[in-house]
Amino acid sequence: MANKPRAINVGIIGYGTVGSGVTRILVENRGLIKQRLGTDIVIKKICDVDITRDRGIAIDSSVLTTNSREVIEDPGIDIIVETVGGIDIAKEIIMAAIGSGKHVVTANKALLAEAGDDIFAAAHRTGVDINFEAAVGGGIPIIRTLKEGLVGDRIEYIFGIMNGTCNYILTRMTDDDMEFSAALAEAQRLGYAEADPTLDIEGYDTAHKLAVIIPLTYGVKIDYADIHVEGISNIQSIDIRFAREMGYKIKLLAILVSTPGGIEARVHPTLIPFRYLLSNVNLNMNAFYIRGAAVGSILLYGQGAGRMPTGTAVVSDLVELARNVSSGIKKRVPPLSFSEADIAHIKPKKMDDVVTNYYLRFSALDKPGVLSKIAGILGDHNISIASVIQKGRAEGDRDVPVVIMTHEARERDVKAALATIDGLDIIVRPSILVRVEDTAMKGGV
Repeated sequence: MANKPRAINVGIIGYGTVGSGVTRILVENRGLIKQRLGTDIVIKKICDVDITRDRGIAIDSSVLTTNSREVIEDPGIDIIVETVGGIDIAKEIIMAAIGSGKHVVTANKALLAEAGDDIFAAAHRTGVDINFEAAVGGGIPIIRTLKEGLVGDRIEYIFGIMNGTCNYILTRMTDDDMEFSAALAEAQRLGYAEADPTLDIEGYDTAHKLAVIIPLTYGVKIDYADIHVEGISNIQSIDIRFAREMGYKIKLLAILVSTPGGIEARVHPTLIPFRYLLSNVNLNMNAFYIRGAAVGSILLYGQGAGRMPTGTAVVSDLVELARNVSSGIKKRVPPLSFSEADIAHIKPKKMDDVVTNYYLRFSALDKPGVLSKIAGILGDHNISIASVIQKGRAEGDRDVPVVIMTHEARERDVKAALATIDGLDIIVRPSILVRVEDTAMKGGV
């Protein structure tokens, strides 16, 4: 008769939102997890700076400590869960855990995006595993989908709504005609936005997540700093209304696409048509639209953050590693899906070389010939007009909005044209540009 597998011992460092969610799931679903795994996952130590606050979880106080070394250096602990957040301290914890021969689970997308090279290299040298499903998409299994579910397919592109704060704000602006500042204040009141929302609304959080999934998708690493990032703080309600009138919604998208000219990795507000499934991903929900050459289209949708969804993703990583430990296996699946030796650093395609469609809004004086001047300059820069909306002047205003949708054009040409147009004496304020992703418009002339 085969020996019964021993229990797998876990140490959790960080007992805040995510750490307490992980603990609750491990405690309350212990029997279910044991049935699926074949053995127990035991929480041997939990470390946090505050171990006195009641988290509402039935846990023996003897497992609590404020000293992370007690967790990292405990020879009986198999797997370390890092949910501290931030970069410097979290990196020290993970590197020390790897140095002690522990497998690691982390939910820290900023750390992996900005310092992942050191961490993955150390794990490779030491021969331990590092899992990070919860770092991107909360409870949505995007990491495992790319690492294993689509391992035999070639990914053509991924469009992702990866930040619930931005999606909530844009949904309220679209569906309820709220101004950006009011929608942001509401998101903060409901706990969807931080007191300082900069990381979210300026697109940096989304860019961190995009940086994490790039090597899983294409087997290359792109530095976080090389990803083109624009946030939503400059999106105005007038542009939301014009987009809606033309059959589009504005979403903050992470876009990852393989083109003959290189890999595009960009984060920015984007017009997408009502008919796209992504346009119906609203409020604080996240989604990933993946197009594979063989599988076709896949949409992963769900909660992208939060105590329990993120905790569920961490536990899924723990169970995977526990299976490996029980079987005496290491490195069954490379952490980045591709062999470490085969992953090269590259530069993404320059934003100036990106070709897509554009929504352009000009604030022009209400004079004859304005449209012809704008159209002439666009034509001089090889930009073809797909449609035009010109509204009448509102009472008290001296300018009128002129909205143009373009056929496919090159970014550098569009930026050069706008610079020339904004220099005209008929233009009252800087022009607005929002990129468009609509397959029906591709290839227009």
